[in-house]
Amino acid sequence: MSHAHKQIFVNMPVKDLAKSKAFFEAVGYSFNPQFTNDKGASLILGDNLFAMLLAEDFARTFTPKTFPDPKTNTTGWVCLSCDSREEVDALVAKAKAAGGNIPSEPQDYGFMYGHGFEDLDGHHWELVHMSGMPPQA
Repeated sequence: MSHAHKQIFVNMPVKDLAKSKAFFEAVGYSFNPQFTNDKGASLILGDNLFAMLLAEDFARTFTPKTFPDPKTNTTGWVCLSCDSREEVDALVAKAKAAGGNIPSEPQDYGFMYGHGFEDLDGHHWELVHMSGMPPQA
């Protein structure tokens, strides 16, 4: 059986919700006010693509597991497609200007260009532009 999901909500705990919201607004994103309050904020990433930034105390109500520090631990990261290399570079520049960390240099594989940033909490956001298909092995 195949599944065709209609939306994605990635849940991410954050230490300071107001600062996280300001960071992503400075990068150029907005929030869905219907699903945003003092406990969480629905970051709009695209049509039917959302990251739920959850205040840590509120996020803990959803799981008994501990949250590793994303500045020193990786449990996964968000990768978003972009329409151009210029869009990738512009978003990384805005994230850096807003206080984000740039942990690595851009990667150019010919068919794919990528770069990324870490938000204020250390969550890794990767941005890629696909200009073709990977070479066949």
